[in-house]
Amino acid sequence: MGVWNQVAQYLYLKKKDPDAPNTQFVKYMHGINRISILLFLAGMIILAIKLLRR
Repeated sequence: MGVWNQVAQYLYLKKKDPDAPNTQFVKYMHGINRISILLFLAGMIILAIKLLRR
């Protein structure tokens, strides 16, 4: 599975793979990955705003 497909699944842009394992730990892992992607994007936006204000 490609990186972009996985990111799209984390952000609910694409349907999940029906053959993928669905355990409680996998749900936790996907939730943590979703939070980290959103925080990274927020940090990049803040950094871009600070650099453009100079």
